[in-house]
Amino acid sequence: MTTQEPVTPGLPAADRLSPVSRTALAVAWGRAHESAQPDPLFVDPYALAFVTAAGQPPRPGNGKPLGPLARRLLMHGILRTRHYDDRLLAADTRQIVVLAAGLDTRAHRLPWPDGTRLYEIDLPPVLAFKEQVLTAHGARPQCERTALPADLTGPDWPERLRAAGFDPEQPTAWLAEGLLVYLDADQAAQLLTTVGGLSATGSRLLVEQGRDVSRTPVEEGLTEMTALWRGGLGPGTADWLDAHGWTTRFTSLEDIAATHGRTLPPATGTGTATNGFLEAVRT
Repeated sequence: MTTQEPVTPGLPAADRLSPVSRTALAVAWGRAHESAQPDPLFVDPYALAFVTAAGQPPRPGNGKPLGPLARRLLMHGILRTRHYDDRLLAADTRQIVVLAAGLDTRAHRLPWPDGTRLYEIDLPPVLAFKEQVLTAHGARPQCERTALPADLTGPDWPERLRAAGFDPEQPTAWLAEGLLVYLDADQAAQLLTTVGGLSATGSRLLVEQGRDVSRTPVEEGLTEMTALWRGGLGPGTADWLDAHGWTTRFTSLEDIAATHGRTLPPATGTGTATNGFLEAVRT
C-alpha cells in the first residue's frame, strides 16, 4: 500500500525537477544498465521507465564513450545500490526512512519482512514524477510505503514525518544515498543532527563517506552534475557522526567490488576516489 500527500498540479512532473533532482535520472540510468546485464547485482524493473518517461537520452553522454570519472561513478552507483540493499534488509527494523529518495524503488523491489513501514522523503515534483511512472506501470510496493513531499533543508519535515505515522521511539534504518555531497557543511550537520534527534537507540544510518569535492577533475558530460556538489561534511563525516552519538563502521568500495567480483575503474584523481560507505549505529 502506498500513501502520498497531494502535490500541486502544474507542468508535467519531469519538467519541474530541479537540477539536483534531475541527477536522480542519471542514477536510474545506472540501475537500468545493471539490471540488463547477464548476471546483475540487482534488478530494478522501473529504472528504465523513469529515464524513458523523462525523455532522457538512452545513456549519459548521448551515446559517446564514458570517460574515466563517469565509468568510476557508474560502478560506484551499482555497488552502492547493492550494498545498501543488503544493509537495509539486515538492519532488523520495521521502520525505514529514505532521505531524498529520488527515483529509488526499494519499496517495490526488495523482499521486506511483514510489518515494514517505509517512508520516502523528497521534493514534491520528484515524487509526483515518480508516482506518475509507477502508476503507469502498475507498480505495487512490497511493504507499507508513504511518500512524503518535503524539503529536507527546511524545518518542518520532522513534524510531517511524525504526522505520517513515524515513531521516533522505535529503531529506524535511515538511508541517505548520494545526498550529503549536494549539501554544504552546515546543511549536512543540521540534517544529521535532526536525524539523530529522531533516532532511538539501535537505529542505523547508511551514508557515504565524504569526498574532497574541490579536487574532482573536470570531465566532459559530467560538469553539470559535479558543479552541484557542495561537499557535505567531506572526509570528516565519520568523525562527525562518532562525536554526535553514533558509532560508525566503514566499508571500502574496493572491498564491496571484490565481494561481488567486480573490477573498479581506476580513479583519475584524489578528489574522484569514493572511499566507501558508513553504517552508523545510534548509541
